[in-house]
Amino acid sequence: MRFIEPGGAARRLLIIAAAAATATAAHAASPSDLLATYSAQAGTPASPARGKQFFTTRHGHEWSCASCHGATPTGPGRHAATGKVIDPLAPAANPERFTDAAKTDKWFRRNCNDVVGRPCSAAEKADVLSWLVSLRR
Repeated sequence: MRFIEPGGAARRLLIIAAAAATATAAHAASPSDLLATYSAQAGTPASPARGKQFFTTRHGHEWSCASCHGATPTGPGRHAATGKVIDPLAPAANPERFTDAAKTDKWFRRNCNDVVGRPCSAAEKADVLSWLVSLRR
């Protein structure tokens, strides 16, 4: 004989709905939300000045972030190797930037490996994002 918990089906539906809402919330974000997350992970406030320096510096490799995105990434960039046009990186110029946590993590992972040859730290991500958020069109 199987025991049926009163309200079990409703409870399971609530759990499923809560999990779906959490999964959706993990992808929907704002640049400020992501900045707060990276700053919390770093345990230190972000610095736009450090972010600009990181963005424009070559870190012992061929490229800097600015090589493709431009020194002030409020306009379109161009991939240094392929020549492909890149939409503006700064959220003020491109409101869709940094609104999806998974895409942002993928962007940092790919670009940090290209630019610095390793994953960026949470502090580096926070600094770069704080500078990008501070830019105006």
